[in-house]
Amino acid sequence: MQLRLLRAAGLVLAVSLLVPALARVAHAGMPGLIPRDVLFGNPERTRARLSPDGKRLAWIAPDQKNVLQVWVQTIGKPDEKVVTADKKRGIRQYLWAEDSRTILYMQDADGDENHHVYAVGVAKGAEAVRDLTPWQGVKAGIVDVSPRFPTRILIQMNLRDRRLFDMYRVDVRTGAVEIDTQNPGDVAGWVVDDNQAVRGAVTVTPDGGREIRVRPSAKAPWKTLLKVGPEENLDPIDFSKDGRSLYLKTSVGSDTARVVLRHLATGKETLVAKSDAVDAGDVVVHPTRHVVQAVGFARGRNVWTVVDPTVKADFEAIAALSDGDFRIANRDTADKVWLVYFVRDRGAVRYFTWDRASKKGEFLFAHQPRLEKFTLADMKPIDIKARDGLVLNSYLTLPPGVPPRSLPLVVYVHGGPWNRDSWGFDPTAQWLANRGYAVLQVNFRGSDGFGKKFLHAGDRQWGFAMQDDLHDAIGWAVKEGLADPKRVGILGGSYGGYAALAGAAFTPDAFRCAVDIVGPSNLFTLLQSIPPYWKPMVAMFHQRMGDPEDPQDRELLKRASPLFSARRIKIPLLIGQGANDPRVKQAESEQIVAAIEKNRGQAVYVLYSDEGHGFARPENRIDFFARTEAFLAEHLGGRAELLEGKKIKGSTAVVRVVGGKR
Repeated sequence: MQLRLLRAAGLVLAVSLLVPALARVAHAGMPGLIPRDVLFGNPERTRARLSPDGKRLAWIAPDQKNVLQVWVQTIGKPDEKVVTADKKRGIRQYLWAEDSRTILYMQDADGDENHHVYAVGVAKGAEAVRDLTPWQGVKAGIVDVSPRFPTRILIQMNLRDRRLFDMYRVDVRTGAVEIDTQNPGDVAGWVVDDNQAVRGAVTVTPDGGREIRVRPSAKAPWKTLLKVGPEENLDPIDFSKDGRSLYLKTSVGSDTARVVLRHLATGKETLVAKSDAVDAGDVVVHPTRHVVQAVGFARGRNVWTVVDPTVKADFEAIAALSDGDFRIANRDTADKVWLVYFVRDRGAVRYFTWDRASKKGEFLFAHQPRLEKFTLADMKPIDIKARDGLVLNSYLTLPPGVPPRSLPLVVYVHGGPWNRDSWGFDPTAQWLANRGYAVLQVNFRGSDGFGKKFLHAGDRQWGFAMQDDLHDAIGWAVKEGLADPKRVGILGGSYGGYAALAGAAFTPDAFRCAVDIVGPSNLFTLLQSIPPYWKPMVAMFHQRMGDPEDPQDRELLKRASPLFSARRIKIPLLIGQGANDPRVKQAESEQIVAAIEKNRGQAVYVLYSDEGHGFARPENRIDFFARTEAFLAEHLGGRAELLEGKKIKGSTAVVRVVGGKR
């Protein structure tokens, strides 16, 4: 059929105009539609942080042009002001310098992930922004800020060699940059002690394992502290205050990763916290005392194990401030005031200051207060048994207001894949439930956080057992009577996008439609095109996915690549891609779309010229989800909000339609 290049998805737009009238009959009793801009637009305020001296508060919020900026206010004074002036993508990563006068933030160009580190004085504001790493094509990141060295930061940067990150000292006042530690060729990460000396290094071994090296001082030679095989979980957390010990997450000798304190000279380990059910998650470390204070464990929801008695009363009292699970965002240097936030499944993220002396919290703001006007759905942790007996920690979100019987189901697959779904506010899950779908999020084998056996049960199982877990979860939902087996869709980003393509190519009869967001279609080209700075991790990819140079693995990778089974795709596909994605290149989407066209299949392909691995600009994000909900409504029967015009104003969407109706 004729291939068309469009500025708008004509078919999708036409469908969106028809769905609401039909949906009113099919979904009587459901609450009103939550506008897409409430769920996927910019937050009103988010990511609050206290200045080290405790006198100022910073946060991220949109400016008058709806671009996210950093704002600052003196606590107790009505002097809030914007201190940055990003022109397009908005700022999402920032922190205070320890001088309490400077904001540091990271920004890339149109999603290329070559982040630069910027500094801006809060007194002078946006006109005084300085690029501290002004080299084109270089990726930089902040590794350490220290109250002992308030005008100096340590950053890692691949300036000397694009494949490797060296460590640099940067003077925040003058912008002077000086190399501190050169990467010997295999270091994937660095650890800094209380003296801001680079004394720890993490490498990936040739077999995909890990090695931690340490040295007694910044000028001394490196020595191996621990070396483990690819089956183990091993990560450094922080040096102790005296620099003689190192906090670690380790699974050596157990299935789940626990937190230990290991003495560098003797090798003696002291257990800090563990769970037999799940890996250690968030770790709270005191920023100046350098002791672990609490460790989070999240089988379903997060549960804190408090190991420092000086904060036990704080953790107990903070938990009573709000519903949800709380985290500590940061604290002042004196450790008198904390800034905490609560994640909830049925509401906005809520921020509080916590006064440790009075044991009282003060509410600051919610990240998106408009959510409070709408009925949101519960996210329920559930366990599902896979066909081989593995227990899959999962989350189920059901549409409110309708009986939970024979619903259209969307399997919403997380990225990574060495990542996990967690409990809390998920705008995509809430949006799908509000549109009438049961939403199933499955921590399939290979997901991180559930022990090394579970993680490595996913080795070389892309498209095989990892995909089977999704089908076993669907089977559970059908058996429970929740889902209509004839109305099942699959949606995801990154690895989740791959899973959507794999579902369409390998088990086309199981799904009515699929939505792929920046997902790879060919594992050979994915492995060949990874960013150069991922070089130290290539061995891990080969161990977990397959080595293209190994004849047996080559056959495995071919069978696991949806591109080579594109002839079997018979369900409609919606594909979203960022043109500047450094992880999953544009070619991954282009080649599967071309194969679908060749085989007379159906696909709508949406390309955003100013995006990378996902859609950062709200105009593009809302645009794609507008198309997605119309697409799902057409094929699964849910509700949809009207898409006004051919596309969302300000979006850079270019749409290509292959096959289907005209």
